[in-house]
Amino acid sequence: MKTWVARAGLLCLALMLGACASVPLPAPWEDSAPLRYNIAYTHDPSPGLNVEVFLPRKFPREFLFRQPGRVESLTAVDEVGTRFEFFPRNGVMQVPEGTRVVRYHYPLASASREGGRHMFGGMGEGDAWHVAGKAYLLTPSRVTPGLRVDLTVSGTDALLPWTPGDGGVYHLHGEDLIDAGFHSFGGRRCEAHVGASVLEVALLGRFTHLTDAEVCAWLEQAAREVMTVRKAFPYPRVTVRIVPVPGESTPGVFGMVQWSSPPSISILVGQDATAASFAKDWVAIHELLHLTHPTVLPRVAWLTEGLATYYTELARARSGRQTAQHAWQELTKGFARGRAAAGSRTMEEVVAQEGNWQGIYWSGALFALHLDVELRRVTDGRARLEDVLELLATRGSTSSFAHFGNAVDTVAGQPLFDALLARHLPVPAFSELDALLENLGVRIDPGGVTLHAAPGSGLREAMDGERASDDAGRAPGKEKGL
Repeated sequence: MKTWVARAGLLCLALMLGACASVPLPAPWEDSAPLRYNIAYTHDPSPGLNVEVFLPRKFPREFLFRQPGRVESLTAVDEVGTRFEFFPRNGVMQVPEGTRVVRYHYPLASASREGGRHMFGGMGEGDAWHVAGKAYLLTPSRVTPGLRVDLTVSGTDALLPWTPGDGGVYHLHGEDLIDAGFHSFGGRRCEAHVGASVLEVALLGRFTHLTDAEVCAWLEQAAREVMTVRKAFPYPRVTVRIVPVPGESTPGVFGMVQWSSPPSISILVGQDATAASFAKDWVAIHELLHLTHPTVLPRVAWLTEGLATYYTELARARSGRQTAQHAWQELTKGFARGRAAAGSRTMEEVVAQEGNWQGIYWSGALFALHLDVELRRVTDGRARLEDVLELLATRGSTSSFAHFGNAVDTVAGQPLFDALLARHLPVPAFSELDALLENLGVRIDPGGVTLHAAPGSGLREAMDGERASDDAGRAPGKEKGL
């Protein structure tokens, strides 16, 4: 995500809510039963979610909202129907002993004076709403790998990261509650296809100039550009939510990936954007490029954001959407912004500085560029940074920083990662930039960027000119009626 363009508003904490209506409790309660959520969308009197959480016997009593803010009170009901009201403290609570079901109301629209539009807490209009699962789902504070979860949604068409089973029931595991991704309720649907993969898209509002088919065609183009980096699209199914931003004409205002399983993506798009403006957009391809690398735990923002930022420009050049010269011009402009944000600080200091996103993203992008160059150099062009991503994909959807470095060394056929890291971290950020660009034949002139013959210009041309073979599964964005 590119957080420096975030315009989604502030999370609003204060609002009124009531308990959901009582319904007969199923029996018997068994220890082996799954934790169950029934979620009902309502717009009476305003858009919100009525949530019921059914607990197995002897279930742990400590629960939390992983991003608290809008639920002020909840109702617990025991087996005989006795009701107790209880209250979260900083999102954490102990449900009363003997509770078999917890009910609460989550308001999607906030009544606070800040306006109530928030990418996590709730944003939308009419009967089309966007929210993060961690904002409204009450979850156990300790989740075990073997925890089984069943979840149902009623009241409207919902787009969740997961695929429902028979009867519309989502059969989940405990880890799905830790990062529940982005969810949407209502809106329209379309699909974008790339090879055997599909992007299921929810359009959560109206656009002034864009059709649904044009929005899905834009996402399909970005998905196809991912395949200039990876041999195949990384997931068979990904969900994407598109939210119009009133008063904006920028095609991609802001985007974010949540690492649910599979990942879920949301993008804010200017309500007044045009199809022609998509040609210069980088937000969609940037977010989709995050799918090319595993989830790195603990999070290393400079590495993952650096990879996506670096490939954002190369992928658009490889697909022909921009020239190689323009790609390098965009990279050098970004490096200049990063260098200005870093000042005299070392890379190690910059990447540890919370909120210095220009420094974090672009120092990471410089490291990715240098790593790609070194991999190609030490293998005489036989290996590249993309091969590291392919290797990591065979090892699972999550990784660690150390395992990433190990994959680099495996692809290189020799120790490489730690030595290159030692060249960057302890010295002023971007110290390696000028010599690297000169070796690649990238010259920054007053009028822009000039590409010229240099010892490493062959490597540069391989990086910005490679294209994946054409995808036989290409199809235009298809609308699906609701």
